[in-house]
Amino acid sequence: MDDAVFTTLVAVAMAVGVTGTVVPVLPGLVLVWAAALVYGLVAGFGTVGVVAFVIITGLAVVGIVISFVIPRRAAARGGATRSSMWLGALLAIAGFFVVPVVGLVVGGVLGVFLGEVARTRNTTAAWRTTIATIKGFGMASVLQVVVALAMVIAWVPWVVVG
Repeated sequence: MDDAVFTTLVAVAMAVGVTGTVVPVLPGLVLVWAAALVYGLVAGFGTVGVVAFVIITGLAVVGIVISFVIPRRAAARGGATRSSMWLGALLAIAGFFVVPVVGLVVGGVLGVFLGEVARTRNTTAAWRTTIATIKGFGMASVLQVVVALAMVIAWVPWVVVG
């Protein structure tokens, strides 16, 4: 395979990965990381490649941690209980299969809201908690896009300098 074609395919895989940080169907950061790994295995790592791949791996770990920590902290600050978060996760999974892609978000929001309504018996308080949880997931998504783009930027010198 031509080097330019291979590099383009890796870049496309990374672009799909960056998109995957927003579209919940694709494993965004993992896809960007895996594309960099494949690039290294095929094109070679070299000194620049090793440094770039270490940076890419570190960023991937940070991004994955962000995806769990920020929403959980935001939900806790908003008053969400662990059981509401679990209900949100379960309904998100169920929603994904009932209404692909959109159902993941709708199910998750509905689960947190219903869990909080059951706990507080107050729809206003439950909605406030749900909004705080949504904001946490939104912030985590924005940060994951930034991390994914930083991973791609770390790959560029590897391609250029090689």
